[in-house]
Amino acid sequence: MQLAKREAAIVVLKGKNTITTDGVQVIINPTGNQGMATAGSGDALTGVIASLLAQGASTMMAAACGAYVHGLAGDIAVKATGDRGMVASDIVKALPEAFKTVTSET
Repeated sequence: MQLAKREAAIVVLKGKNTITTDGVQVIINPTGNQGMATAGSGDALTGVIASLLAQGASTMMAAACGAYVHGLAGDIAVKATGDRGMVASDIVKALPEAFKTVTSET
């Protein structure tokens, strides 16, 4: 939180329960699992956040919602791969289903 305040930035601390803060508000993400601790998973998260920013979301909302959808994709992927066999591409492949879950798309 201090880093976000000092740098006037959004900080995303990726972990089992990813934490997003702007130095004032703190959002703890409830989605995700230990299988997501794999090379490239953070790159996938960055891509989701960048996509939401490009679609017009505010920086804080893009970061927090991106963490949620990324974690949800990981939760979807773990059902197919197990937590020890998951790789970043499994998370990316599950993103369309995760986005459908959180939007009105069917």
